[in-house]
Amino acid sequence: MKIIDLRTMRGPSYWSVKHYRLIVCKVDLQELAGEWSNTIEGFAERLTALLPQLGQPQAAGRHANKQLAKHPPLTQEQLADGEPLGHVIQHVALELQREAGMPVFWGKSYPAREEGVEYVVFAYQEERAGRYAAQAAVELVEALCKGEDFILKPVIDELHDIREEEFFGPSTWSIVAEAASRNIPYIQLKNSSIIQLGYGVNQRRIWATTTNLTSHAGVEVAGNKNRTKAMLADGGVPVPRGTTVYSEDGLRDAIEELGFPIVTKPLDGNHGKGATIRIMNWDDAVEGLQFAKEYGRAVIVEQFVEGDDYRLLVVNGKLIAAAKRTPAAVKGDGSSTIQQLIDQVNTDPRRGVGHEKVLTSIKADQHTLDILKGKELSLDSVLPAGETLYLKSTANISTGGTATDVTDLIHPYNLLLAERVAGIVGLDICGIDLLTSDIAIPLNETRGAVIEVNAAPGFRMHIAPTEGLPRNVAAPVIDMLFPPGSTARIPIIAITGTNGKTTTTRLIAHLVASIGYKVGFTTTDGIYIQGVQLQKGDCTGGQSAEFVLRDPTVNYAVLETARGGMLRSGLGFHSCDIAVVTNVAADHLGMRDIYTVEEMATVKAVVPRTVPKHGWAVLNADDDLVYDMGRTLDCKVAYFSMNENNPRIQEHVEAGGVAAVYEEGYLTIYKNSYKLRIDRAVEFPVTLGGRATFNIENALAAALAGYLAGFDKDTIKTAFRTFVPSGTKTPGRMNSYKFPRFEVIVDYAHNTAGITRFAEFMAATSATRKIGVVSGLGDRRDEDTLGFSRIAGRIFDEIILRQDRDLRGKSAEFLREIMTRGLRLDKPELPVTYIENELDAIDHVLATAPDGSVVVLLTENITGVLKKLDEYEANLGKDAGANLPHQI
Repeated sequence: MKIIDLRTMRGPSYWSVKHYRLIVCKVDLQELAGEWSNTIEGFAERLTALLPQLGQPQAAGRHANKQLAKHPPLTQEQLADGEPLGHVIQHVALELQREAGMPVFWGKSYPAREEGVEYVVFAYQEERAGRYAAQAAVELVEALCKGEDFILKPVIDELHDIREEEFFGPSTWSIVAEAASRNIPYIQLKNSSIIQLGYGVNQRRIWATTTNLTSHAGVEVAGNKNRTKAMLADGGVPVPRGTTVYSEDGLRDAIEELGFPIVTKPLDGNHGKGATIRIMNWDDAVEGLQFAKEYGRAVIVEQFVEGDDYRLLVVNGKLIAAAKRTPAAVKGDGSSTIQQLIDQVNTDPRRGVGHEKVLTSIKADQHTLDILKGKELSLDSVLPAGETLYLKSTANISTGGTATDVTDLIHPYNLLLAERVAGIVGLDICGIDLLTSDIAIPLNETRGAVIEVNAAPGFRMHIAPTEGLPRNVAAPVIDMLFPPGSTARIPIIAITGTNGKTTTTRLIAHLVASIGYKVGFTTTDGIYIQGVQLQKGDCTGGQSAEFVLRDPTVNYAVLETARGGMLRSGLGFHSCDIAVVTNVAADHLGMRDIYTVEEMATVKAVVPRTVPKHGWAVLNADDDLVYDMGRTLDCKVAYFSMNENNPRIQEHVEAGGVAAVYEEGYLTIYKNSYKLRIDRAVEFPVTLGGRATFNIENALAAALAGYLAGFDKDTIKTAFRTFVPSGTKTPGRMNSYKFPRFEVIVDYAHNTAGITRFAEFMAATSATRKIGVVSGLGDRRDEDTLGFSRIAGRIFDEIILRQDRDLRGKSAEFLREIMTRGLRLDKPELPVTYIENELDAIDHVLATAPDGSVVVLLTENITGVLKKLDEYEANLGKDAGANLPHQI
């Protein structure tokens, strides 16, 4: 039993459009072929002993009950009745994550094409944890199948550690979850804890609970406790008297001025680190000084203010929540040791490791031991019944403290005080710590004081208090970042299909940019931001889409979206406003377990399935598989066709639908049975005078998408007339070089469907001789390569056969043989010259092409080929020939 393929989906994918974060695991079970859970002796009993929640779903109340209801775990009865091992692995991987505090539930499993191989697909919360859970689940199930022991604790501990290292803290997650509930997308920026909310120019960023609106000056003020206290005192805010010291001499002087009790804390500390409260004698004061100096050279010494610890949260100038905080504590029962009491408290199901749950388990760390030592106690001491012992000197939730919501009790004076404090310090999100005997009484009447102001305050005590009403404190943060009437998104048009994606993408991007939008677009040749290529190569996957959506200057995205990226990691966006599907044909079949054109259509359909109800899918009505996509979509659908008499178009338009057709030489939009003619197709340079019918089709799709996006007829017409295909604007897509003696056309036709359409263009092209420079297709099935080469053989009078740089697992000899065979299937005497290197092949054809001929370069190395042609054009008249190789 082994994993033979492991993929991480980070967006909508072939396996699920709704569930974005999935592990796709291909498991070889051939050693256990035919085995089910009920055929392996004792399997069900041993598995449910290791993971009791699988056997007792009703006992899993600590998880999200609604999710469990929709996706219940396996029961012991199901295991006993018989479950496929792939299905068991799926549920084990989910349960392992849940045991480590990651509530994930969705999954599925099914047989792969290979005998004894299964697909296991399941949700993850943290990518690294999901991949680890996949491996651990396979190892666990295999061990049980073989009757071997499996130690579970190290696996859960490792998953716990991964969660603590990788997952958002509860404060960050509350903001992200609130954003997601409002359909605001988010992206975690690479190698950082910074989260981007929204896309492009409309993005905002958060880091914990600071935002891109947070004042740097405010953070600096809050980070210096002396400066904070001075500013608050000047504003009439009650603060404790104190001073800053650096040594024991300074400490002695401070105590003489302030008297006991005192508090020591580092000048630049946070979250209670290094603080010691209620110091009553010199020895404890010296110890507090040294403890504070572990976090900074300067130490604040101030009078201790009697009262309970309260945290007030102000967002965007308004008080949002208030909580009373209590340090981690135990209450004696007269018989249990302090350690036993701690263990009892930690059995509370609300407590967990780190930020796993709403409360953190109490740990008897060195700070706790020091407190016990000061009281002449140890962990083995027994507390009298009813006596409360505080185990920490500060009331932080992260050290085991508790919180009680008191928002509805706060006195108006204290509410105003909190809002004034946030304004004085200058923070958009501000946590204010104060000590008072009663928050319902004005602070100046209780002799209380504001003791600290925090930038990036924690939200956990408010969103999940131990007692009292939970407060959605993230909502006002999102209201501040995205006020009513604003948007977090930018328009997204996504283009997919087998052929024509790049040209259609570039046409749409040119259209959008022509009226002033700052466009980011992705293609098979690179990523472009405002017309500047920032990355080269095939950039049609999720990471490239995110590159555009992260860019802070982009206000419109046009994204070419290919099969490979969707199968590798899913889409880089969760939804788009308009999805264009150009066509679906046999290409790349047999790769990544997609074997049929119907399965390929399901892959391509992922893009239109992400369009919301108010958006549009633009579909090719001439393609059966693409047309059929419209039957199951939730969004609005518009069709395009090269045949105005297509009955599908007529039926759609008669029903009030929108469509685009090629009729009487025009690109025409149909709406409510009326025709809106854009322009004659021959006027668009991309159609090469109307000969390139496939580019007429691409222009139809682009025009329809533009019309649905709100661009008027004249804008579309002007944009398409000014879109001139060239090596810079459309590299490798019908680039035409008209030299004095012959014409050279560079194109990327790389599959049977593509070259079939190209054959129509060549049939409409006059030439004394038609010469093709073609190559074998290493990543295609043999039948696809034969089909491609057969059509190429029909098109051309002469062939120069070359090889790609990447043969993708095939040998050069094999590709040469199969291509030659296909080229001559219909033309046994077709001249075929073999030149392995692409640039050498081009040198040869440029030197030998006769007058009046058309040379077609079906290229792989687009950049190198275009550069060579540019150089040839610049050096016309020079000898560009080379030694002629032998003919096959």
